Amino acid sequence: MTTLGHLINGVRIDDDARTQDLYNPSTGVVAGQVSLASKATVEEAIAAAQAAFPAWRDTPPAKRARIMYRFKALLEQNADEICRLIGQEHGKIVHDAKGELQRGIENIEYACGAPELLKGEYSKNTGPGIDSWSDFQPLGVVAGITPFNFPAMVPLWMYPMAIACGNTFVLKPSERDPTSSLYIAELALEAGLPAGVLNVVNGDKEAVDTLLDDARVQAVSFVGSTPIAEYIYGRASANGKRCQALGGAKNHAIVMPDADMDNVVSSLTGAAFGSSGERCMALSVAVAVGDEAADALIAKMQAQMTSLKVGPFHDADNDFGPVITKAHQEKVCGYIDSAAQQGAEIVVDGRGVQVPGHEQGFYVGGTLIDRVTPDMTCYLEEIFGPVLLVVRVDSMEAAMKLIDDHEYGNGTCIYTRDGEAARYFSDRIQVGMVGINVPLPVPVSYHSFGGWKRSLFGDLSAYGPDAVRFYTRRKTVTQRWPSAGVREGAQFSFPS
Repeated sequence: MTTLGHLINGVRIDDDARTQDLYNPSTGVVAGQVSLASKATVEEAIAAAQAAFPAWRDTPPAKRARIMYRFKALLEQNADEICRLIGQEHGKIVHDAKGELQRGIENIEYACGAPELLKGEYSKNTGPGIDSWSDFQPLGVVAGITPFNFPAMVPLWMYPMAIACGNTFVLKPSERDPTSSLYIAELALEAGLPAGVLNVVNGDKEAVDTLLDDARVQAVSFVGSTPIAEYIYGRASANGKRCQALGGAKNHAIVMPDADMDNVVSSLTGAAFGSSGERCMALSVAVAVGDEAADALIAKMQAQMTSLKVGPFHDADNDFGPVITKAHQEKVCGYIDSAAQQGAEIVVDGRGVQVPGHEQGFYVGGTLIDRVTPDMTCYLEEIFGPVLLVVRVDSMEAAMKLIDDHEYGNGTCIYTRDGEAARYFSDRIQVGMVGINVPLPVPVSYHSFGGWKRSLFGDLSAYGPDAVRFYTRRKTVTQRWPSAGVREGAQFSFPS
């Protein structure tokens, strides 16, 4: 059984004083182990990043971009192996893993534009013989702490842009499925990234706290659950670090009476059950306006779900695979139990699903629950599993109030043929990412990703233009070269 170590200063490092089992969720079998970095090991990675920073900061942005171009090509060449590693430790079906990887690659493509993005601004003659300009300079050593559900994509939301901006980086991927993250980082070195510019430490809370407390780390980016996001944002901020921390979600889809119900059902099936619902952008609540719309939605969803295929990651015919751990499987089933106990109607029940030949895998089948009310536990909390809730309301205003009243404001969408209703919804809903007849309103790489309310802590969103601002600080220079022999007297009024 192999033990996965760390990547520090360009080489693999073992630190196996503490280890944790790595499972294959499709089989429920332990497939390896991962080292949990000690404080000293994390500090070694930070020191490597700090040592690499001066030379990397002074590397022209065009040269940094050329490395990003080569990195992108290597990811495309090794896509099959990357997707296999994702599936083996996460359980994600191969077609879903390919989609994840492609969305990560798109962020590298955006980072390849660093020479343009970092140009700054120049103004001549802001005063007599005075010129002024501003540019964007790197922060230094920055860190990323990423979740299990996108082991390839979310790290690629962070370090390509951070590195293209001239920073050096320490990545702490999820200890549940770190192999693909480490493999991809090694491809970045193969692309020409100097040793120490990108380092990977695997670990748990000890590693996280070391990154949050070390004064050499200037900024921290995090994606995960809201309680942890609050903790990381609070601790990083208290230590004077720049921080963006993306938390949880409860994404609603309003289904209006005039919606194309066949399109709604197709959209919701993929958005609710894809990747076993383990997406922060999963649509987990359908808010049906009127009983007629609700009844039609339930009937069509029930029929559609009979063809859902659940199984191991390596079979591309499967729609989705297992959840990440046995404990999470039990947690998801517990939410279904609570819904039944609190009076909801379990229309399609995914508890107890068995996959032939993989009986020990961590599977939960697609689940549809009707007549959910806002006071139920399954509605209030993020389930993070293949469960779609249906809430019935009488009007669009009631549906919007339901969404606005929820503590999370990550993503939402509306299904309607009414342009006026769609415009009203998109203008006024208190959510950060909005779709109109689009089930997963995840912004493309040249926009930015981030929710509102308790779904995002910090002033800037992830990737895109906000990432340039997050990983740099503006410096403004005002310059004058007086003519020879000209001497001016002291000026005591504020210049204007």
